[in-house]
Amino acid sequence: MDFELPVELTQRLAELDEFIEREIRPLQSQDDNERFFDHRREYSRTDFENGGVPRREWEELLGEMFRRADAAGWLRYGLPKEVGGSDGSNLDMAVIREHLARKGLGLHNDLQNEASVVGNFPFVHMMLAFGTSEQKEEFLEPMLSRTKRIGFGLTEPDHGSDATWMETTAVRDGDDWILNGAKRFNSGMHSATHDVVFARTSGKPGDARGITAFFTPTDSPGFSVDFHWWTFNMPTDHAEVTIRDVRVPHSAIFGEEGEGLAVAQTFVHENRIRQAASGVGAGQFCVDRSVAYARERVTFGQPLATRQAIQWPLVELQTEAEMLRGLVRKTAWELDRVPHMEISDKVSMCNYRANRFVCEAADRAMQVHGGLGYTRHTPFEHIYRHHRRYRITEGSEEVQMRKVAGYLFGFAGPRRIRG
Repeated sequence: MDFELPVELTQRLAELDEFIEREIRPLQSQDDNERFFDHRREYSRTDFENGGVPRREWEELLGEMFRRADAAGWLRYGLPKEVGGSDGSNLDMAVIREHLARKGLGLHNDLQNEASVVGNFPFVHMMLAFGTSEQKEEFLEPMLSRTKRIGFGLTEPDHGSDATWMETTAVRDGDDWILNGAKRFNSGMHSATHDVVFARTSGKPGDARGITAFFTPTDSPGFSVDFHWWTFNMPTDHAEVTIRDVRVPHSAIFGEEGEGLAVAQTFVHENRIRQAASGVGAGQFCVDRSVAYARERVTFGQPLATRQAIQWPLVELQTEAEMLRGLVRKTAWELDRVPHMEISDKVSMCNYRANRFVCEAADRAMQVHGGLGYTRHTPFEHIYRHHRRYRITEGSEEVQMRKVAGYLFGFAGPRRIRG
């Protein structure tokens, strides 16, 4: 077995580093843009007087980063060539996202909203798999150029992981559908032009079939963005949305009628393995910084690094990082070769363990750095706040462990035991 990364991929990483040093770091350094990344980051990014959403200046800086990355051929790297990408594989993307996260905070790969010079575009993959030719024409390039923004309306006030019990409904009325319901933590709604709203169109509560996804313009009569939840990780773009008699045409259906959860599942699989890779990278950054600090910091006449109380927790984390790295890369490699549902349990393993790992690594980094680690002058609180949400969103760790158990005991998956 050969565990070496492909030569082409390691060369890509070197080229990516050169691009970041040439184009992105100078942009971060100019015009006091460092305020978005140093101890002032939360206040510089957040428009507290406007519901806690991102400030215009922050999003303009991200927009310039995207433009430079796209012009250099990096932003769409993981996308098919038909939409200007480089056909980057799941393994490529896992390695790249870990590599970027391991660099720490910066404009090259921001944690708060997953803005990166190598973009993560699960929605584009969804569009290519499920969109009509008209929908692709309307949304694909505008999404990539950020002239159209699309939200994802799955979670509801009373239903999160139990999406099959959602209460939002859509009823056919001639050539239209009428939507009613509510969505919670509906991301990106401060700037979204459209929202993909999931609604029950047939079946009964708890049925996986009978849920349909609809492209819904956010300026539709009856579509209301009520407020944004102020989360642990600010600024926020997680809205509470009310939908009252919103009318959309039949052509707004995304995917097959009644098969909306297949669309949602594609979104989840694309994101989970890449989130896991980012978690490994950010966690490794925390371990690396802690080791370096422990070697420099002298207490009672000796470096902190000589004390077992400092060594052993970091040894445990380094061991976890090595094991997770191997599992994430193996699973990403398999995703390039087998149907996703065959190894959905492995994706869940990667995701919940990596999300937990990076939180533990950030917390340990705070402890090793002592009082300094508790300040916003070090990056660890930001890393913790960002990654802590992934232990809940897009499948809580309990839901993902349930997925693993289903495959393990034969209740679900390709080796399901019937009877």
